[in-house]
Amino acid sequence: MGSRLRGNDSVVNRMAMAIACAFAMNGVVQAQTSPAQNYPAKSIRLVVPFAPGGSTDLIARIIGQELEKSWKQTVIIENRPGASGNIGLDYVAKSAPDGYTLIFGHVGTFGFGPSLFPKLPYDPIRDFAAVNLFAMVPNMLVVHPSLPVKTSRDLVALAKSKPGQINYASSGPGSASHLAVENFKLLSKTDILAVPYRGTGPMMTDLIAGQTSLTITGVPPLLPQVQSGRLRGVGVGSLKRVSVLPDMPTIAESGVPGYESTTWFGPLAPSRTPREIIAKLNTELNLILQRLEVKKRFAADGIEPLGSTPEQFGAYVKSEIERWAKVVKDAGVKLE
Repeated sequence: MGSRLRGNDSVVNRMAMAIACAFAMNGVVQAQTSPAQNYPAKSIRLVVPFAPGGSTDLIARIIGQELEKSWKQTVIIENRPGASGNIGLDYVAKSAPDGYTLIFGHVGTFGFGPSLFPKLPYDPIRDFAAVNLFAMVPNMLVVHPSLPVKTSRDLVALAKSKPGQINYASSGPGSASHLAVENFKLLSKTDILAVPYRGTGPMMTDLIAGQTSLTITGVPPLLPQVQSGRLRGVGVGSLKRVSVLPDMPTIAESGVPGYESTTWFGPLAPSRTPREIIAKLNTELNLILQRLEVKKRFAADGIEPLGSTPEQFGAYVKSEIERWAKVVKDAGVKLE
């Protein structure tokens, strides 16, 4: 009887060892299998936190088209406008950290937004993982042709002669166009009345119709209107002239020294998204920026390609939050 027990013990021990080995091997396989190896295995959702029609939407759709070419997976561009982009950001911050839901961030949502909205339902640093600082768009100051100004200096003189009587259009309170003009007012010491809209599309419609007098926003949606004569280009917000508009001076050189206004763009993922997936997205986006057709399209629309590592983009976001906090404070910008 004792012999049979010892035999059973031997069988149990061998089974236990086999199970332990199986678990150990499984652990090795899992360790060797990167989360990015099968990524993407389904559609990717790139959330644009604004209405269609602006530079953010345009560049996001270029990314979507190019990723589909690379990975043969559908990239859904989902517009979730509202609350100056905060609705879309909150949605992505609370999404699964698996690389299949991304937010297309820009200077408003990840630059001055945190200073304008101190009680956000998410943390722009803690709740997101930066992927790639993808592109930059110079802003442009444009006026309706009925406004008798041709340079930034002309606009400053006119605004000072009619304080509070000239208005400007923005794509919403706390938007990039809002802060771009408020910064212009701060540096030029002028009083220009804000007229907010719900998105770039509606803003452009009324500006072209002459319901508002001017705006400062990204070059891409403005360029066709300037080229057709529906709007008059006055100056670009970057520190140097842009190749697509070589004869247009910068705002700084034509009347408002020290003025700089550009809009940067880049996708971010929910925090805790595996690093391997972030790295795969980052690598592919940098490769996309090297494609000849992308370079040509960017050049035609006045978009400047950038590209970065995730770490560089993350550090840049932190620096932009600090920079714009000072502008918001100095300009006294407060949202009702």
